[in-house]
Amino acid sequence: MKKCKVGILGGAGYTGGELIRLLINHPFVEIGYIHSNSNAGNFVYEVHTDLLGDTDLKFVNATDESVDVVFLCLGHGESIKRVDSISKKVKVIDLSQDFRLNSEQSRPFVYGLPELNKEQIKKAHNVANPGCFATAIQLALLPLASENKLPKGIQINATTGSTGVGQRLSSSSHFTWRQNNASVYKPFEHQHLAEINKSLTFLQASFSADMLFIPQRGTFTRGIMACVTLTTSLSIEALKNTYAAYYRDHPFVHVSDKAIDLKQVVNTNKCVLYIEKYKEQLLIVSVIDNLLKGASGQAVQNMNLMFGFDEKAGLQLKASAF
Repeated sequence: MKKCKVGILGGAGYTGGELIRLLINHPFVEIGYIHSNSNAGNFVYEVHTDLLGDTDLKFVNATDESVDVVFLCLGHGESIKRVDSISKKVKVIDLSQDFRLNSEQSRPFVYGLPELNKEQIKKAHNVANPGCFATAIQLALLPLASENKLPKGIQINATTGSTGVGQRLSSSSHFTWRQNNASVYKPFEHQHLAEINKSLTFLQASFSADMLFIPQRGTFTRGIMACVTLTTSLSIEALKNTYAAYYRDHPFVHVSDKAIDLKQVVNTNKCVLYIEKYKEQLLIVSVIDNLLKGASGQAVQNMNLMFGFDEKAGLQLKASAF
């Protein structure tokens, strides 16, 4: 099979580093260039030090049009500035929030959640990768929305690791503040709510977008645990059947019969779900790695679909486990 040649813009950050780690081991990929303004001329392993011995690629400050696809691992608001400089012959996968809602640009973007839009992604020329919180929460709720079973009054409590804020140091990511600490941020108004609402109303037009979302910062580096509660009269047996049926053809989402923990998914492209019912209250727990299924792993999954590769190619990763 002919290899896909890729370019990466913004390769020095967390998502860029994870993308490089995946792509240098991908059986159907050749990396054409890795762009970084601040690190041009440096070996990739000088920034991502774990890659010493794995690659001799260097960062560059120039791009070329000989690639088949470009991954944009730029900060929010930066991708929209750069996308028009990329040849329209080249496919684009954007990991920022710039095109998730505003898909009708000069280059139309498909929302890149495979468990929602797999067939559209296969035909897409440009894909907007979902947000990390948005991925975890949507995967918890899509099966219910697909059967018009979402009620009003959904409550979500989700905790993310420190890598969720990016590599640039901030007061809330500094070790001395984050360690042995916990905090709430952007309650009720997190930016990922808009894309979650858009997906859920696509499946269930009557959904009222009535969600109370409380994001939290955790004392760990990577991963998201989202706990979603809602009221339903459906039996636990019917719910389990609904979830199993919805995710039957989606290789990275698994429903567990036992209570789950975050380390089951850290360093993987999996989402693991657990559902439990108490009287009329349903609890749905969703765990993902925010840098993989919540970012770079999902971007590679989208690339696989866009180029007709095995959806799991380059993504059969080992969990940290302990």
